[in-house]
Amino acid sequence: QVHLLESGGGLVQTGDSLRLSCAASGRTVGSPVMAWFRQAPGKGREFVAGIRWSDGNRNYADSAKGRFTISKDSAKISIDLQMTSLKPEDTATYYCALRSTPFGNWVEVRMYPYWGQGTQVTVSS
Repeated sequence: QVHLLESGGGLVQTGDSLRLSCAASGRTVGSPVMAWFRQAPGKGREFVAGIRWSDGNRNYADSAKGRFTISKDSAKISIDLQMTSLKPEDTATYYCALRSTPFGNWVEVRMYPYWGQGTQVTVSS
């Protein structure tokens, strides 16, 4: 079993920055992909950014490109999401996700069997 624990959410103002972290524990076998998704009230869960452990390859949603940066800590199975120039439309619950297979579709929720509980990010205007 794999457990994911997010931290770093909060209430910020438009234009501010915020850093989210996610630590994985348990049986993280294989060469994982770890990713961030978000879900705003009344909307579906959407891909934000992902990183592949084997080669550090990164993938971003269009909404995140140029503003968000995903990174990994090689000493442990953890990732961060540095978010800058935050907008009210970034308000959502942010979820960390993990899968053990390194290849395949990055953006589909169904590709990730392991999820954290989520951390709330609220951006006020």
